[in-house]
Amino acid sequence: MAFVLDDILLAPIRVPVWVSKKLGEAAYAEMTDENSVRQQLLELQMRLELGEVSEEEYERREADLLEEIERIRKLKEEGAPV
Repeated sequence: MAFVLDDILLAPIRVPVWVSKKLGEAAYAEMTDENSVRQQLLELQMRLELGEVSEEEYERREADLLEEIERIRKLKEEGAPV
């Protein structure tokens, strides 16, 4: 019976903590999603081939995206935040 009361009394604290933890996990997963950056890189390459962006613009944005991939890889090496 005491455990049920504890659960009821602590629910207003546990639920926000649980939600915060899940939001943190989702944010970390999104920050370390290399696939979305790779997709952007492919789209950029297609836009270059179609003549929608200049060579200079392509090179600048490609460098930014490659830096983003490197940042993601470093985050993954460091591991998930606790």
